[in-house]
Amino acid sequence: MITIKSEREIELMHEAGKLLAACHREIAKLIKPGITSNEIEHFVEKYLAKHGATPEQKGYQGYKYATCASVNDEICHGFPSDKPLKEGDIVTIDMVVNLNGGLADSAWTYAVGEVSEETKHLLAVTKNALYKAIEQARAGNRLGDIGHAIQSYVEGEQYSVVRDFTGHGIGKKMHEEPTVLHYGKPGKGLRLKEGMVITIEPMVNAGSWYSKMDDNSWTARTVDGKLSAQYEHTIVITKDAPIILTEH
Repeated sequence: MITIKSEREIELMHEAGKLLAACHREIAKLIKPGITSNEIEHFVEKYLAKHGATPEQKGYQGYKYATCASVNDEICHGFPSDKPLKEGDIVTIDMVVNLNGGLADSAWTYAVGEVSEETKHLLAVTKNALYKAIEQARAGNRLGDIGHAIQSYVEGEQYSVVRDFTGHGIGKKMHEEPTVLHYGKPGKGLRLKEGMVITIEPMVNAGSWYSKMDDNSWTARTVDGKLSAQYEHTIVITKDAPIILTEH
């Protein structure tokens, strides 16, 4: 069931979003060759605890970590590890923050040191796709408008959009209805209504959009070993411009 959020619920989610965005800003300062994603994981846990928040995804269906840390060809749900990140890598840090019952969800892909021009272009296209989609996230539009904005732009740049993982509603729970596809046809799908809160989180691959699952049953990666990037915001649908709760 899709729920319309009250002003108070949105206020709580906005506070969680501000904290999440602040945490991402601090992570950006940490990213450099030699750091491990486990060090980032420990930083996030301490940062959230210091500010009275908890990592909502820790314990979700047995997931053990406060963050997902997906490196290079890992599409999503990468486990933090002790393997040092190296110059030229990319790493996506994804987390859900619970602050006083308000939830917010955001992922960001970071370049580690200097990356190639091809990698820079992938990151730029993925981020642009997110914001093009957010422009369509208005009351009266449909979910297909969001998906089409992403797919048409990304494929025009000769990349592919992952189909196996989606955005979602968020509120009292981390994952609520509706499912937000990152591909689709304009004018199709559920009509967006004022007060809905959703995540938009395109995952864009340099090669094929197909994914394969690691033995841990969590981590998805590209079938061809090429890079994958992701950017995600939690947004509120309004009668005017959408409100980004997790803007950095």
